[in-house]
Amino acid sequence: TSCLPGVQVSEKLSLMAQVMNKISLVRSGSHNNDHHETATNWVMCGRFGSAFGDFPAIGAVAAHELGFRGQLPPYVAVPRNPSFTWELGKSAYLGGRYESFRAGDPNEANYKVQDVSPNEPVTSQRAERRKNLLGAVDDLAKQVQGNDQIATYDEFHQRAATMILSSEARSAFSIEAENDKLRERYGRNTFGQSCLLGRRLIERGVRFVTVNYAGWDHHAKIFDSLNKKLPEMDQGFSALLEDMDTRGLLAETLVVMFGEFGRSPKVNKDAGRDHWGPAASLVFAGAGVTRGQVVGSTDKFGGFATRRPVAPADVACTVYEALGIDPRKMLIDPAGRPNAILDAGETIKELYA
Repeated sequence: TSCLPGVQVSEKLSLMAQVMNKISLVRSGSHNNDHHETATNWVMCGRFGSAFGDFPAIGAVAAHELGFRGQLPPYVAVPRNPSFTWELGKSAYLGGRYESFRAGDPNEANYKVQDVSPNEPVTSQRAERRKNLLGAVDDLAKQVQGNDQIATYDEFHQRAATMILSSEARSAFSIEAENDKLRERYGRNTFGQSCLLGRRLIERGVRFVTVNYAGWDHHAKIFDSLNKKLPEMDQGFSALLEDMDTRGLLAETLVVMFGEFGRSPKVNKDAGRDHWGPAASLVFAGAGVTRGQVVGSTDKFGGFATRRPVAPADVACTVYEALGIDPRKMLIDPAGRPNAILDAGETIKELYA
């Protein structure tokens, strides 16, 4: 039973049913692309392009526009960006320095983050040698004018060295510092622990965190598959909302959950559902979003948005405005050409009704 009168929630999402009063549910996510790669890039950046990612992801733009707070990277992907044959949701023409920092799987035993937790103690002598080595790399990079790859490589190494020596960075990724009861509440699985790590990172000043939870492409035996997938999502996401709300983080942090498209309203011959762009559900919470409401609707079959369709550009515009970034601002690509962050879309004003 949902805590929101008049809203029905699947019996497989019993914990989410109890936090519906913390969210706005958008029933009318809608676009016209049914291909994983192109749709994923579209929803992660708000602009439609090729499957190779022509435009930077929202997180990359946030890193570019907002920069670092302390020693932590501004854009972190947990465990990593969505991946099919290559990683999606990247920095595109902004360059590698605005790429996501990939945190890895925080559910692994003895979880350590590459380039943050040194394999052995870093003595002052070793630290000085590393500093000298980085200085040499700095000098080399300065000799090569206009080479973004070398500049990015140099900057990554400087950041990595700083993070290795930073107690702030090590503390942020030390998920083992959380008490066992809370870790169990999130769920001892990759998604649950990724949500928990995401909360730790936001709490410590990371500007933008993406948690990727793959494995929903159920073209066959969807009911068996959802019996395994939904409980993990139910536990982890409901715990995130409750935990962030209790800590006061939800008031100032926008939390959004969505996929690249919905699933077909009709079950196919293999007891599965296929790719479906015209209708999908999205969840928004925090940062002033009205709690306990439903925005938009579909026909009775859940096949097509009939009221307030929400496009990928609308989602991106809403996120940018929550971050204080002008979605129409022009960014300059390496060839000197201006590119608007977004070329379409509007804030989903109904979220703040």
